Amino acid sequence: MTDLTFNFARSTQKMMLTLADVLEGVGGPRLEMLANLRVHGVSIDSREVLRDDVFIAFKGERVDGHNYVGHALGRGAAAVLVESDIDLAKLADSNATLLDVRQPITISDKVIRTPLVIRVYETARALQKLALYWRNRHPQVRVIGVTGSVGKTSTKELIAQVLSERYQTLKSEGNQNNDIGVPLTLLRLTDTHERAVLEMGMDRLGEITSYCEWAKPIVGVVTNVGPVHLEKLGSIENIALAKSELVEAIPRTGVVILNDDDERVRAMRKVSQARMISYGLSARADVWADEIASYGLDGMTFQLHYRTESHFVRLPLLGQHSVQTALRAAAVGLAEGLSWDEIVAGLSRKSAEQVRLVVAKGPFDSLVLDDSYNASAESTLAALNVLKDIDEGPRVAVLGDMLELGNTEQLAHEEVGCRAGIVADSVIGVGERARAICQAAIECGLSATRVFHVMSNAEALRVLKQVIRGKCVILVKGSRGMQMEEIVEGLGEMKN
Repeated sequence: MTDLTFNFARSTQKMMLTLADVLEGVGGPRLEMLANLRVHGVSIDSREVLRDDVFIAFKGERVDGHNYVGHALGRGAAAVLVESDIDLAKLADSNATLLDVRQPITISDKVIRTPLVIRVYETARALQKLALYWRNRHPQVRVIGVTGSVGKTSTKELIAQVLSERYQTLKSEGNQNNDIGVPLTLLRLTDTHERAVLEMGMDRLGEITSYCEWAKPIVGVVTNVGPVHLEKLGSIENIALAKSELVEAIPRTGVVILNDDDERVRAMRKVSQARMISYGLSARADVWADEIASYGLDGMTFQLHYRTESHFVRLPLLGQHSVQTALRAAAVGLAEGLSWDEIVAGLSRKSAEQVRLVVAKGPFDSLVLDDSYNASAESTLAALNVLKDIDEGPRVAVLGDMLELGNTEQLAHEEVGCRAGIVADSVIGVGERARAICQAAIECGLSATRVFHVMSNAEALRVLKQVIRGKCVILVKGSRGMQMEEIVEGLGEMKN
């Protein structure tokens, strides 16, 4: 253990998060002797902690991060945030300095040694307070918030790609779209950033309002409203109300970007006094597209229109639903002052991060469309349309249960099953709810000999071994709780 002034590389870049910022941001005093000690990053998983990180111990439903404070310190954490009493004698380094923001801190710089154990009332709230503090330190950054039932991640990725044609742009990573992920993204801001694109998910009313209080978005984008999280929110009207919280939070000087093809989204214009840009697939919208053509794995082309202007776009994304994604990104580009050359270049640039659907190789030179991350009726129908567009042999749809659909559950599975029966040559339904998928596939014309219902991913793989006899295209999609990535992994290991 060394004195704290020798424990870190000093910051070489202005406005990087420091230990002084962390302490002040969570409600403690600002100790200037910590001001030059840069934090490498902020983590909530002790296994991911790097040297000079801050580790935040959360009490989860299954895991209590306080049990891993010692592990985080052993990996070189600069500080840890805790909300319960920690026995310093049991830590990896018993010389850690305890700072309790719940009471006045009067401490001499001669007795502060790193690492720091910072005790707060509640670690989740402390993270959010720190994110707001850090956002306020970066007023130059214009934040773009993205919400909607389907398409948030691909929209966020493409918006960030377009904005990056001119601006230094931060974006949410992975699925950091909740009350932990949004603050963690804000804590990655530096003085080099000019724009930030934040994905905002929700499963309760008031959640997006909280995100907006921390992030202060100037542009809000709504993709659509569908029956996702219906079990928790109770009605499609409540889902629309929850999504509209982003629109309502945009200031008069900002811009709201709304889906003109979705009547519930279109109605959100009533809750905002900000400038509005609508997008859609008809000339009624401000930004719209026609002459759409699909080229399978080679993407899409379309004509993009805005007022009297028209631009040809070659989009390296799969499926016609991706055109809507492109329209959202183009509208944000317009709102943020990009030229059409910059917008079209950003849309046309290929990036592996733009979509969750990943194309991989399977047995017998088959193509596996891995869209196993999550599923709703809308996203599954879109994935089935992608399957339809790919002409690489027989089409196999492996579809798992779609969860949290409330009283629309039966109808949603039947709708998906009917489309699968029309599009696919074989359908494998996984899970109890998928019985409705299989039955609807048969009713919509697919031979019962080509429809298989199973209850586990292992059973699905056994059926696939029988079904796959040569080159084909296999779509794998289901709700997160179905863990259908196991099927994708099994296909990758399957022998010809």
